Amino acid sequence: MKNFLLLPLLFCLTISGQTTADNVLKLKQLRELKIDFHQRTDGEYEGFRINVHSGGDKENARKIKTKFQTLYPDVPAYEKYEQPNFTILVGDFRTELEAWGFREKISFDFPNAFVKKKVMIRPVKL
Repeated sequence: MKNFLLLPLLFCLTISGQTTADNVLKLKQLRELKIDFHQRTDGEYEGFRINVHSGGDKENARKIKTKFQTLYPDVPAYEKYEQPNFTILVGDFRTELEAWGFREKISFDFPNAFVKKKVMIRPVKL
């Protein structure tokens, strides 16, 4: 009877050992793919930002950017010029859900803010 109970336990240990080895191999492959991706894209990825301002007045755009940076100092803000408008984009969000969540957070201060889809984001190198 004791041998009968040990047999399933040994079988489970053997399977879990193989699974762990397979998982380690898969993790190594994923790491290599990530390294290759970052070498080809220079670390850029598609993400989301929030547009808090767009207009033709450069000084007004800079005031809004300064206001945003004062209220949310930990969130990056970017000034972009696309003729004829100066645009202020904020954040580096990987998912649309993250962007919408932050947009809700800032909606009182920036009621016309909207999520800008699929922008190329380059993470800040420390």
